[in-house]
Amino acid sequence: MSKSIRFLFALAIAFSLSGALSFAQSGEAVYKAKCQSCHGAAGVPNPGIAKIMGVKPITAAAVKTTSEAEMIKATANGMGKMQPFKGKISDAEIKSSVQYFRSLAK
Repeated sequence: MSKSIRFLFALAIAFSLSGALSFAQSGEAVYKAKCQSCHGAAGVPNPGIAKIMGVKPITAAAVKTTSEAEMIKATANGMGKMQPFKGKISDAEIKSSVQYFRSLAK
């Protein structure tokens, strides 16, 4: 009987963890939902958005030389006309979306 109780307990923990882990979205999903409308699907914004919002493409030298930590901070706290995302999405989602954005330069 104790083996079945341990098994059920382990199964319950596994389901709990899988639900918690699947709740956090991938960097690509977060980027597409929160960032793509301004930064573009491939990291290159629409020229009109770029002009109005001051968004630079992933290929710009100023963006390429910005560190991941600086991008995470800018995403969390906002920068220029970009709204802050801290408190709206998790820190892990901010980091993964920045990592996805940076991968578009490759």
